[in-house]
Amino acid sequence: MGGVRELAAPFVVAGPCGVAVRDRLKHLTPRDEEVLRAVGEHQGRLASRDLKARCADGLEHSAQTWASRKRDLTGVSSSRIAGAITKATHDQWALARRCQAAHVQTLEAGIGTLRHRLSLPIGAPGTKRAPGGYRSRGEWFHKSRRLAALEARHDAAVRDRQAGRVRVVRGGKRLLNTRHHLPQAHLTEEQWRERWEAERWFLAADGESGKRFGNETIRVTPDGEVSIKLPAPLSHLANAKNGRYTLTSTVRFAHRGVEWADRITTNRAVAYRIHLDTDRSRWYLTASWQRPAVQTIPLATARARGMIGVDTNADHFAAYHLDPHGNPTGEPRHFPYNLSGTAAHRDAQIRHALTRLINWAKQAGVAAIGIEDLDFTTEKTREKHGRRKRFRQLISGIPTGKLKARLVSMAAEQGLSIVAVDPAYTSIWGAQHWQKPLTTPKRKMSRHDAAGIAIGRRALGHPVRRRTAPPPHDRRDRAGHRTAQARPGTRGREGTRPPATDHAPKDVPPNGTRKRQPSASNTVRDAPSTHDWVQDPLMHTG
Repeated sequence: MGGVRELAAPFVVAGPCGVAVRDRLKHLTPRDEEVLRAVGEHQGRLASRDLKARCADGLEHSAQTWASRKRDLTGVSSSRIAGAITKATHDQWALARRCQAAHVQTLEAGIGTLRHRLSLPIGAPGTKRAPGGYRSRGEWFHKSRRLAALEARHDAAVRDRQAGRVRVVRGGKRLLNTRHHLPQAHLTEEQWRERWEAERWFLAADGESGKRFGNETIRVTPDGEVSIKLPAPLSHLANAKNGRYTLTSTVRFAHRGVEWADRITTNRAVAYRIHLDTDRSRWYLTASWQRPAVQTIPLATARARGMIGVDTNADHFAAYHLDPHGNPTGEPRHFPYNLSGTAAHRDAQIRHALTRLINWAKQAGVAAIGIEDLDFTTEKTREKHGRRKRFRQLISGIPTGKLKARLVSMAAEQGLSIVAVDPAYTSIWGAQHWQKPLTTPKRKMSRHDAAGIAIGRRALGHPVRRRTAPPPHDRRDRAGHRTAQARPGTRGREGTRPPATDHAPKDVPPNGTRKRQPSASNTVRDAPSTHDWVQDPLMHTG
């Protein structure tokens, strides 16, 4: 049996660093839509050209090349629009580099697993740490071919990374590939073309602190009036002063509207983005801004009022409320969600489940929620789990990335902190130590409920086990703590447990000795005693 790996210490997750709100641009005139399409198309072409130049620079990029690209864009747009385009280009290139590094790591993990399994004899059993050999010569042969294919992909990816070459598609690779499968996507060529062009538009502007209402390119007044600074080639479309176009539609942010109004009235930076939803033919305006770094509360403060332990699964959250001492209270709670359907439907399901979880945590009076620090980037490969396709689909379906972002931001709005713990052995130890003891005729404990208790106890700093082993009696110098629940400094913590009769109810004396008169038979009992207890009077001497 392999040893238990060292567990990482729990920590309080940092709060969100940004905010984004959205509202619909209603009642736009045909002239408004025409101007928005023209501006988006013009700036989209500039963004594509700048991205091409940035990819051509590769690792030779410098501040001088950045300034040169920005000067070239300024002449056909404006200085602020050029700055926004070049910044978006750099963010997209950096994201492609991070994805490239993750792809290389995934290939290396798959290659390592394949080499290990191919080196084992046919039918060799596996362990909990590593899979065994392949079950047949045919499977071994096909996996050897797959190893060669992965090695070729890995070599090509490494060459690209060393040369600074990235693969980027403005508009999205998925939408680009949809062009070849229009019948399966239930789209016509015109519908796909409209969606493709809309995704490649560029209608965004970064905020500027100290400028009027926090943004000079896309300006939104406190009354909701939206105006756009037009590029130089499109200045003839302006209907306001200084080459601006004012939309007939107004916006009103129902969510975080007060916070947004406070920012623009004090001329603090707010970034805006305008985009078209081609499926519903609706225009939207998204406002976003950064928040100052919020100091997270100390871990001891987060643990002071107990914890909600949450086990994340592919279709529900299993949660349990624990007091500060690690004892589960109440009944387990389940918050289901359905991750089928469109991306919008999946996101709505996650938000609904998290809302119910956070509301329950507020009612319970805790200050933090304990959750696993999940990361399945190297745990869902087909090389590691082989034929266990359903298991790979299960762990791939758990929305770890979206869950982290949603939970942290939504909990921060309610004054709750998130404590992340090491996910190792939580399901195994939870089922071993908590599932059976808490199962009653009226309470059905699942393995996920027990895992929620294990997560909560680990977040509180307690071991998952309910009690430690009793101390040995042969040597006093190596006797350990009697119970895991007792805090350091508690009287009697180092001592042995009192006799079991001290805990007995009813007529058992507290000293642990049960006095009972022997009976003559099972049917004849001794007569009750008639002796009266009389206290002797005090004797006075004088």
